[in-house]
Amino acid sequence: MSVKTLSVLLFSMLALVATAHANEAEIRKAIEAKLGIKVESVTKAGYFGLYEVYADGNLFYTDDKVSAMLVGGDLIRSPHAMNLIDLKTNRNVTDDRLRQLTAIKFSDLPLDRAIKQVKGDGKRVLATFEDPNCGYCKRLAKDLEKLDNVTIYTFLLPILSEDSLKKSRQIWCSADRQKAWNDWILDGKTPGGRDNCDTTAITRNQEYARKLNITGTPTLFFADGERVPGAVPLNVLEQKLKSLK
Repeated sequence: MSVKTLSVLLFSMLALVATAHANEAEIRKAIEAKLGIKVESVTKAGYFGLYEVYADGNLFYTDDKVSAMLVGGDLIRSPHAMNLIDLKTNRNVTDDRLRQLTAIKFSDLPLDRAIKQVKGDGKRVLATFEDPNCGYCKRLAKDLEKLDNVTIYTFLLPILSEDSLKKSRQIWCSADRQKAWNDWILDGKTPGGRDNCDTTAITRNQEYARKLNITGTPTLFFADGERVPGAVPLNVLEQKLKSLK
């Protein structure tokens, strides 16, 4: 190899290194500006042209234009932890797609296996899957109580404990299921009475939930079939219900 050729190769390598460092510096600057956090390191990830960014004890990935980010945690133990974020709009692309992909036909819900509550004209509809011992369900119940002109279908889904199953059966076996549910979930009045009536509805709810991959409570379904996990705040509930008119 001639000296001239070697010089050209060395120059090319140095240029590539300089470009890489320039990209990393630009990415660091862009991330810090967009997110307002201190970036500790930026390095090439080695996959799909992505850059690894380490900041605030978190690891995430971005492209060279910092137009989007993959954020999250352990993909092995928590496969839904990684999310794709559109940095131009701060939109969680992964979350939006999951909502689309996990949507159902509301008319397919087995509403005969739910506790029905009609408030006002009942024109708006909402279905929830809830465990009676779920703290988030109790929080949700306080907001649902403030809704008007809505029909709420509550599917009893005991997944937390044997006590959850017992309470679900007692509520289902009550002469007034709606009252028994509200007495417990809103006021903490333990359901009494028998729990040995026909409770196959609860068993079938559990089977149905597994089919829909419902793994946590509460899980909500709106009239358009959109699934929303967790205790949704009242203002978000109202906004979603109004959008479906």
